[in-house]
Amino acid sequence: MMISDLRSAVALLALSCSVLSPFSWASPLRTTKNARAASWPFGPLVTSGRDMKNAEGGTVVYAGTNWPGHGEVMVPDGLQYQSIESVVTKIKSTGMNAIRLTYAIQMIDEIYSKGKDTTVKDSFTQALGSTNGPKVYSQFLAKNPSFNDSTTRLQVFDAVAAECAKQQVYVHLDNHMSKAAWCCSTGDGNSWFGDTYYNVDNWTRGLSYMANHGKNWTALTSMSLRNELRKPDSNPTLGSQSYNWRDWYTNIKKGTSAINAANPNLLIFLSGLDFDTYMTPVVQGTALTPGSATYSAADFPGYANKLVLEIHNYQNSASSCDGLKSSLYSSGFQALHAEDTKAVNVFPVLLTEFGFDMTGSAWRGTYATCIASYLAEQKAGWFIWVVSGSYYVRSGTQDYEETWGLLKHDWSDWRSSAYIEGGLKPLAKATAQG
Repeated sequence: MMISDLRSAVALLALSCSVLSPFSWASPLRTTKNARAASWPFGPLVTSGRDMKNAEGGTVVYAGTNWPGHGEVMVPDGLQYQSIESVVTKIKSTGMNAIRLTYAIQMIDEIYSKGKDTTVKDSFTQALGSTNGPKVYSQFLAKNPSFNDSTTRLQVFDAVAAECAKQQVYVHLDNHMSKAAWCCSTGDGNSWFGDTYYNVDNWTRGLSYMANHGKNWTALTSMSLRNELRKPDSNPTLGSQSYNWRDWYTNIKKGTSAINAANPNLLIFLSGLDFDTYMTPVVQGTALTPGSATYSAADFPGYANKLVLEIHNYQNSASSCDGLKSSLYSSGFQALHAEDTKAVNVFPVLLTEFGFDMTGSAWRGTYATCIASYLAEQKAGWFIWVVSGSYYVRSGTQDYEETWGLLKHDWSDWRSSAYIEGGLKPLAKATAQG
């Protein structure tokens, strides 16, 4: 065989492996189900009533933070400032035991359209421009020297997952957007099934791809279907015809089926309407309007014990803790309470987003202290928004300062050590299990 022919054959084989197989250089080796059950994370996880359980029967409660990777660069933020190991170590040091790692369906769409994943080098240039892109990429390499010009975006996700496995931090993978960008608004074209950028077939394909790829991530124990479903104001016809619980249920069944078929080990998180602020019809078993059908475990054959509810709360102006707790209960946490006769369907429930400005004393206010006390009382899981001290780019602004971030702009230290010591660590201690 000619050298050129040999190179072509090797290239073709590499392409086939990259598209068809979820394995990549940074991924842990495949493990058998028995091996997973014999060591951390003692998976696969299942649900039992209000609890998430591991294979040993122990209760698992996530206590973690959001780590965005759904922006235009499509790799986890902050890596031009710190190494993956450094970020995970900081998270672990607080007693947190999980991350909610976000991604965009666009990343998978491009793998299919190009026949391969985009390199991180090219992704920085595409997202930040020909001047800033190479500059930030150079900083990224300096902080993460195991990567090189051939490293792809998904391989960075692999490395995050590998480091989380090393430090025993659960990974919950969250589809945040279809088109990579800051989230969220009702007019961004990513709002609802069938919106401008929210192609349902591409979405289920992306869920399946990431679930399959994640078989190699020891730390991956769960995935979400979609972040903050909301009214598609940029598409009024779609909104008037489809933005409802009936169509939510139709599409949720498609998404859960895609994930479970690709990776039956994973828990699957269901999020509700209005920016995922309530799941009441599912909990109370009322009609999924405008239809008459109700949630039924039978609609999820063989994996109804893999489903978890998630809600978000940003009622930062709350002045009454009792009022806020009542709102949290009626919005979804009622599902934790089998003794409540109105809780027709019992599930684990997690608060996968809440947060507040870290530059002042908000952590001592009604909202932050009430959320913390409620989560501790309920022994419920949570992910605070957000670990990021800054973003590669947000809403067109590069190196965007995130004042809600747990970390400082350069991700080197805590933005509010007072909150970490007086608020976050006690919350993690009171809730984290597994």
